[in-house]
Amino acid sequence: MPGPTRPTLEAIAREASVSLATVSKVLNGRPGVAPSTRRRVEDLLHDSGYARRGVDTERGDAVELVIENLASEWSVEVIRGVERAARENGLAMTLSTIGDYHAVGDELITGVLRRKPVAIVLQFSNLTADHRRQLRTRNIPFVVVDPAGDPPADVPAIGATNWAGGLAATRHLLALGHRRIAAIGGPVELLCSRARVAGYQAAMQEAGLPVPGVESGGFAREDGERAARRLLGGDDRPTAIVCANDMQALGVYDAAFSLGLDVPGDVSVVGFDDAPSASWARPPLTTIRQPLQEMAEEATRLALRLRTADVDNTRLELATSLVERGSTAPPRG
Repeated sequence: MPGPTRPTLEAIAREASVSLATVSKVLNGRPGVAPSTRRRVEDLLHDSGYARRGVDTERGDAVELVIENLASEWSVEVIRGVERAARENGLAMTLSTIGDYHAVGDELITGVLRRKPVAIVLQFSNLTADHRRQLRTRNIPFVVVDPAGDPPADVPAIGATNWAGGLAATRHLLALGHRRIAAIGGPVELLCSRARVAGYQAAMQEAGLPVPGVESGGFAREDGERAARRLLGGDDRPTAIVCANDMQALGVYDAAFSLGLDVPGDVSVVGFDDAPSASWARPPLTTIRQPLQEMAEEATRLALRLRTADVDNTRLELATSLVERGSTAPPRG
């Protein structure tokens, strides 16, 4: 017995009381449709079960990466990973940026629909339910790489073991003999920041040491410098500092040197990410390696698998690892 047939665009146009051309504009993300009409057609496309499976001939030949900005070393690593995995599959990579607002707007989504990418890799996990529905209606799979927050259960994501990284960084300092270890966290609203701090706290508790209050702020170099000045300006300053990313750690360098302190002689420093600047720093920075290129590659491969098949495991965390360099040493005395 044949299964239910997919509704036609003509039927959706009749139901919405609009022309077939209007439905086509909505489906393909083209302008010239009133917002209320666009919402009505989108609702009908979704509720009717319409999806464009089997129409890859209408697609482009690219994977689209949606990223915050191009200025950070983090972004460069992700771009390299997506480009490599796309090339392996005979595809190109296109790039969209959303600026510093940490949100994907309607304009970007309609642009994606016009470009018809094979799949999308997203830096951020805060797509609205309407945006997710629009992409699924067009059978455009998407995966979030290195999610800052906790994506909804139906959003595929590739991340890293942030808690384990914070734990490993602190255990390394404890093994060197440090006992006064401070931490600088990232934005408290980000799950990855909280996980890294929680790993630090777990290691301190495991060692039977008091857990001091954590300095929190942004991920920029100046945020690390400001926090380090507060930590290093007192008499009972820490002998080591765990940072939420490498840029903060370089800010700790700036603060320490301006106060006449030596790294690692007076204060050991551990970063997080293993960005290229970590090995260029003087002294080279001990850090937790987050495998950003590999994460971006895996996110791209997962998105491409989702085009044609159901995938059981759409959540994956790749392992972080300690990279020991010159910014950590046993405490003096």
